[in-house]
Amino acid sequence: MIATDENAVTSIDWQQNDLYRFFALVFASPTFECFNFLGQPSVPMTLCDLWKRLECEGEFPGFEWFASYELYESAYITLFDVGVPEPPVPLFESAHDKTHPAQEIALENTYFYEVLGLKSDPSCAVPDYLVTQLEFLAALRYTYENASDEATAVSLARAETEFLERHLLNWVPTAKTKLDRTGAPGFPVVMALLEQFLGHRHEGRAC
Repeated sequence: MIATDENAVTSIDWQQNDLYRFFALVFASPTFECFNFLGQPSVPMTLCDLWKRLECEGEFPGFEWFASYELYESAYITLFDVGVPEPPVPLFESAHDKTHPAQEIALENTYFYEVLGLKSDPSCAVPDYLVTQLEFLAALRYTYENASDEATAVSLARAETEFLERHLLNWVPTAKTKLDRTGAPGFPVVMALLEQFLGHRHEGRAC
């Protein structure tokens, strides 16, 4: 996990930090940890560096964060949690993929999690929740990068590629488009970085 002390951002080495966990932190339910981290003055420059590393299209659009925790929390709830018939940008795969029943999507996510003997806690989140998917990919990546034999590493790396293709890359671009339309501060830029990062991982590019 990326440190969040007041000097941490200036020294972040993106290649030494797990971006899956970084994005999981940003899109998880509001916390003071995330608010304080993204509110540091050096964050825009740091995210600009990541934008260039990931070769995102166009110029970095800048990064504006919320002036108070209350504004951040309220915006998060309005964007991702509350709405009729649903929030503007639900952070669930089944809300964006209408080609498969929600139960089928949840089950397939669960099958992937079982590769590592993991189970999502229904009392905390459903299997197709973005943060659950990102945390699974972080665990998967850590496991294959530290595997004791090459066959296991290759098999788990293949599972990462397949999971990205069948799940996150199947709905995150749609969520990004919806989020861009909201004109909200902060989150659209990070979602653009997430989409690009997922594409890099799927292509097997270092990041």
